[in-house]
Amino acid sequence: MRSLNTLILESACMIANEIEAKALLVYADVIQDYPIPSGMLDQTDVILVSQHDSPAEPSAEITSVLHLPPIPLTRVGQVKLAVVMGLAAGYVAAGDKIVCLTGIPDFGSLDCIFVLDIGREYELLTSTYVTEIAQEIPSAVFEAILNLAVELASQGREGKPVGTTFVIGDHDNVMHYSRQTIFNPFHGYPEEERHLLNPQLRETLKEFSALDGAFVIRDDGVVISAGRHLNAALNSSVELPQGLGSRHVAAAGITSVTQAVAIVISESTGDVRIFKDGDTFMEIEKPSH
Repeated sequence: MRSLNTLILESACMIANEIEAKALLVYADVIQDYPIPSGMLDQTDVILVSQHDSPAEPSAEITSVLHLPPIPLTRVGQVKLAVVMGLAAGYVAAGDKIVCLTGIPDFGSLDCIFVLDIGREYELLTSTYVTEIAQEIPSAVFEAILNLAVELASQGREGKPVGTTFVIGDHDNVMHYSRQTIFNPFHGYPEEERHLLNPQLRETLKEFSALDGAFVIRDDGVVISAGRHLNAALNSSVELPQGLGSRHVAAAGITSVTQAVAIVISESTGDVRIFKDGDTFMEIEKPSH
């Protein structure tokens, strides 16, 4: 009798061929091997999604690997992060159809198949914004700050919930529409020490996440400031979901008057929301367990 993973993978391959999917995303941490039958996929790329640095070597040819932060994620959270990172990295694009396989690692088997038409799928994200982000912000920078935000949202800082905002891109205008509320802890340091891809900066950002105000980050990944109060008022034509606080209103406001992207961590819920042009285009919910 064939295993459940094999049956699900074969079914996913059949669906991918039928809809001419651009990519098949497989959440690799759920299963120990990758029984993708040889020759079953026609023109579909296989992309592994993993929370480990080096997932096990697959048995089929893999186009690429997407790395997610090593934190608990719901099935939908896994798909959201994988899709937005795949879009930012250029592996998939608006107009592509993709098939996603996922599950919960503790269960040891794939149990969900998602079929997405990027550009028409609004329940997960508004992909037109991701296309813009990919053009404005290097994928490595966007991936680094998104991973950090999701990790902070899940784990907090020293056991306490964290609420903060990262504003990336269009930094001159962001600085114009904001003011410093505390001494800027990044002032005077060399750019290489303030770059998001500097591993030593990660813990520094976590430490300063407890400060009031937002981080302002240049589009190339250099941190300009922390502790900025965002002054831009939200356009009256923009409607935010009920229950969102002042941090989210400020993020929507600053992105409505600049070309920046804002990533907001909710201190009360641990959810992460990404704003562009005053709108929320992706929300990643913190797992309830």
